[in-house]
Amino acid sequence: MSHPTSSARPQLLHPRNRHQGHYDFKRLTRVSPALKPYLLRTPAGDTSIDFADPRAVRTLNQALLKADYGVAHWEIPESYLCPPVPGRADYIHGLADLLASDCGGEPPRGPSVRVFDLGTGANAIYPLIGHAEYGWRFTGSDIDPTALRIADAIVRGNGLTDAIELRAQTLRGHLFHGAMRREERFDVTLCNPPFHSSATEASRSGRIKRANLAAHSDGPPRASRKLPLNFGGRDGELWCQGGEARFVRKMIRESVDFADQVLWFSSLVSKSAHLPGLRSELRRAGAGEVREVPMAQGNKQSRFLAWTFHASDARRAWWADKAGDRTPPTPAHGDA
Repeated sequence: MSHPTSSARPQLLHPRNRHQGHYDFKRLTRVSPALKPYLLRTPAGDTSIDFADPRAVRTLNQALLKADYGVAHWEIPESYLCPPVPGRADYIHGLADLLASDCGGEPPRGPSVRVFDLGTGANAIYPLIGHAEYGWRFTGSDIDPTALRIADAIVRGNGLTDAIELRAQTLRGHLFHGAMRREERFDVTLCNPPFHSSATEASRSGRIKRANLAAHSDGPPRASRKLPLNFGGRDGELWCQGGEARFVRKMIRESVDFADQVLWFSSLVSKSAHLPGLRSELRRAGAGEVREVPMAQGNKQSRFLAWTFHASDARRAWWADKAGDRTPPTPAHGDA
């Protein structure tokens, strides 16, 4: 998990991110009473939850999604990844700025904007937030049929089948091939790749993270409770052979085959040490422009890497074509 260990969050989030400052637990418990039993009083006298308790964090996520994004139904099994909502929202807002840079400086809104979520997972968090904030239409792919069934229940439970399509990855070992169709065009792709290179590495990292959460949490003293086994996350979510660097390199290589169908490709990159190698891979692939966008993921710094095979004039023409009148679209101004 990348949630902070108190009710305050670093002031490093995107300006349009709804989760600035402190969590308003009074508002959240009004919307989602199930959160109330998990509230506690910190030594400083503030209200918080025990961020080392995965049940509390999952219930907080449910409250945030309901209160801020209108997601009334969000249930995932404990074995699946429970994502930090503020950090996931930051990626969406960063992508909105990326698209805005090609179409008049304002984030484009509405269902004509199409986004491909590579590895959407059981939580479907990016489509839920992206549609709520900008009205975008999403296609989410995953290789795990159980995760897709869980995500489908979330999508259907919230009446979002027109906005979010879920698709099985049919070609094991591939990312875009087998999931993206030749007749489709997407304005941007996103991905939260598996960070670790093995189950052992993922388990070791999880133990360290749990110990840190327990040591710094506002919950009961460490000695008085049993630490959770994990915060969820299965093999494909947490680790893959070669880890994050190999996964994103593969994504870059496959993106060449879809260069004319996608305006911008992107992926989270958790480790800055991977960036030089990924930039070299992008040069070999012939990417025309590459951007590294810094962002906050809870208490840690992260970033996403974006690349395109379209020159700037071609990107402007892309949006003009979508508008249908050869002029960039005029985005609607909403309360984002």
